[in-house]
Formats: sequence, C-alpha cells, structure tokens
Amino acid sequence: MKLITAVVKPYRLDEVKAALRELGVHGLTVTEASGYGRQRGHTEVYRGAEYRVDLVPKARIEVVVEDAVADDAIDAVVRAARTGKIGDGKVWAVPVETVVRVRTGEHGPDAL
Repeated sequence: MKLITAVVKPYRLDEVKAALRELGVHGLTVTEASGYGRQRGHTEVYRGAEYRVDLVPKARIEVVVEDAVADDAIDAVVRAARTGKIGDGKVWAVPVETVVRVRTGEHGPDAL
C-alpha cells in the first residue's frame, strides 16, 4: 500500500476529488495548509499599501491506495491539479506498512 500526499491549489480540490473517485478511491483526508515553493510567496496591494504574502494557501490531500493503483492515482491527481502556472503543487508517495479500520478492526487492504 502507498500513502499518496498531494499539496495543490485549493480551487483545484474538487477536480482532484472527482479524478480519484473515478479510480474507485473511496476515502481521503483534506487539510488546509499554507506554504511556498520556488515562487516564495507574492506581493499584494491592500488599501494602497503593498505587502508580502509569504505563505500561499494550499490544500493537502492524503489517500492510502493499493500498490496496483498508486501510479494511476498519482497521474490522476497531477492531471486534475495542473493549471500550468507556478504554484500548482507537489505529489509524493510513501510505503504504508499497515492500515487498520478502527470501527471493525480490519487490517491491510480490507481496511481501505
């Protein structure tokens, strides 16, 4: 199993959820996050004063999938999140040793 984590622009969240749903992914976790990458934030003007926004709002999506669909899930997230502009985000995957569904006590793929 793999834990896929994606950090994307918040307004692309619905597209990412729809893409994962099409693959049969049943559950995910979304967290509001903020950060910056190469763009190092940006400047904005508010009431005539310019100020720097160092941390850009993002959505962090986490989903655990079986190894067989991990690459397809990553590709789906990338396609759904891509705008072609700076700050589109990052996607990465790490191995998961075990998963347990708390309600039923199921382990492994049955717990997904």
